[in-house]
Amino acid sequence: MLLPLTHGNCHVIEVVRITDPARHLSSENLAGDTVAIWEGHQAEQALSLIADLPASELYRCFLPRWGIRAHDSTDQLFEIAFCFRCHGARIWGPDLPVEQQAQTFDAKPSALELLRRFRSCQPA
Repeated sequence: MLLPLTHGNCHVIEVVRITDPARHLSSENLAGDTVAIWEGHQAEQALSLIADLPASELYRCFLPRWGIRAHDSTDQLFEIAFCFRCHGARIWGPDLPVEQQAQTFDAKPSALELLRRFRSCQPA
């Protein structure tokens, strides 16, 4: 997946459990409950998994259940909502080219690992 150029400045990731997936079809930002904070090595690993997601075909549903908010030391850099059913992602960020705002990914091992990490943030 093509990440915003600012991803190299990311120090902290908020893991977001999306509570209203249909909202994200036309929204201007990511909405949901923060369920975890990933910092340092954990944030780097997550961004690496996301960057390694290969492109795929979109299956059209786009009802995302998980997302991230990436931050540097003072500001929010970008947000991504993930739909693991249709393999679609929506990215919000300042000065983000239109062609980067909607992307697809293949459900290969890196996507499955990312989903596993998201799910591990939920209370049992």
